[in-house]
This record gives sequence, C-alpha cells and structure tokens, in this order.
Amino acid sequence: MKLQTILKLPDCRVLSEGRPEREVTRVFCCDLLSIAMSRAPSDSVWVTVMGNKNTVAVASLADVACIVLAEGVSMDRDSLEKASEEGIAVLSTELPVFDMALNIYRAGME
Repeated sequence: MKLQTILKLPDCRVLSEGRPEREVTRVFCCDLLSIAMSRAPSDSVWVTVMGNKNTVAVASLADVACIVLAEGVSMDRDSLEKASEEGIAVLSTELPVFDMALNIYRAGME
C-alpha cells in the first residue's frame, strides 16, 4: 500500500507528510526505542506513544516510512522538521495504539 493511503485515514492528523508515494509493507507497534531500533521493519508504519527527537532518529535508522503517534501524543517543531528532512511522515491520533494499527491494517494490508 502507498503511504498516501495512511495519510488520508480519518482518525489521523498529518504533522509531516514524508514521501506519500512510498510503499508501506507492515505495521509495527512498540514503545521501547531500543527494541524499535533493532526490530522495526524497513518501509513500515510505526505506531507508538513516544513523540520525541529520539523517535525520529530511530525511525531514520530503521528506514521507517511513517510514525503514528497514538493516544493524542504530539511532537515538537524541531523533531517534526527533522522528520520532514528525513522524508518520514508523522501523524497523530487520539486512538490507542492497537486500534490505530488495526485501522492501518484494514486500510490496505489485508
């Protein structure tokens, strides 16, 4: 599925668009940066409640296409600018991690 499909999900607010044409292959859920650094699949959508600059750094290292911040979490301006520079989309939602991951899966990964 293309990232642009996720950018259009109704429960999300786009904070950084990334590269909408990028292909997304998996959904990954994790709140421990050390685990995400070693296990987040390339070209994945990472759903987390960790909204800081280290999240962007880990996403870049793991070649994650998109970070979705669940539970109403947001991200500071500097981190969003870095995500934009790295071509990483960042979205925010009020939904819990599991519900958002399920919505992404249903949107096109079934």
